[in-house]
Amino acid sequence: LIYCYRKPKTKRAKRFLEKREPKLNENTKNAMLIKGGNANLTVTEVLKDIYAVKKPFAILYKRKNITRPFEDQTSLEFFSKKSDCSLFLFGSHNKKRPNNLVIGRMFDYHVLDMIELGVEKFVSLKEIKNSKCPEGTKPMLIFAGDMFDVNEECRRLKSLLIDFFRGPTVPSIRLAGLEYILHFTAVDGKIYMRSYKVLLKKSGCKIPRIELEEMGPSLDLVMRRTHLASDDLYKLSLKQPKGLKPKKKKNISHDVFGTTYGRIHMQKQDLSKLQTRKMKGLKKRPAEKSAEDGGATPKKLKSA
Repeated sequence: LIYCYRKPKTKRAKRFLEKREPKLNENTKNAMLIKGGNANLTVTEVLKDIYAVKKPFAILYKRKNITRPFEDQTSLEFFSKKSDCSLFLFGSHNKKRPNNLVIGRMFDYHVLDMIELGVEKFVSLKEIKNSKCPEGTKPMLIFAGDMFDVNEECRRLKSLLIDFFRGPTVPSIRLAGLEYILHFTAVDGKIYMRSYKVLLKKSGCKIPRIELEEMGPSLDLVMRRTHLASDDLYKLSLKQPKGLKPKKKKNISHDVFGTTYGRIHMQKQDLSKLQTRKMKGLKKRPAEKSAEDGGATPKKLKSA
């Protein structure tokens, strides 16, 4: 098939194309949540709860899609281009891999990273009878465990989870907006996901007393298969455009402690013309002035 480029005929189509064209500051990453052809009730509830956490930057496909991401990725790439989503979460269930989740991300509408996780224990939002955070709340992400820094697969999983749950980039924050925590712990080859609501209580001073209340969902995950991008492709996906890089300022340097040093270029200063403080002791005598002028001038005789 040969596709030819056509100019948009309507303003709506023009706005649609402008929204999808490359930008210096990209839009907030959207995620698509897809249910496999043999998904059970547990996987369906997990996808619904993750969608509730991720809203409004998520799309939940309710119909079942018969696809296997590790064998054929064309359907995922098609849905990614159709819905303009660079993140995905695919849920399935079978005898060999029960309660299976595949989390991944795209680069240029092609699969970059993909990690398969198994759900061993799940507690939904409905089962925990506590107050919930409003939709669109930006979470605080906490990662505990040496595995996230030592193991390469866990390190890439940490980067993937940050990409998935980070939400929009904000220029500033306020204390009352810090009300949602997502906590990930890696211990003995398992990843424990917990979510808490932050309660700010009176403490008798300006700094409030902080308490955490479990909100849900709660997941116990085990890592299965992985599909990681090569180092060259991963480095290419992290490349930033030149417009975002800070311009180097001339004659300014920084030391290891962060102190800024500036170099100023000046003309050579004539110290003989330097204005000093006027004092009687620094005044020149008439003889010194005449010596500088090149000879002594005869003094006027006083009239008798």
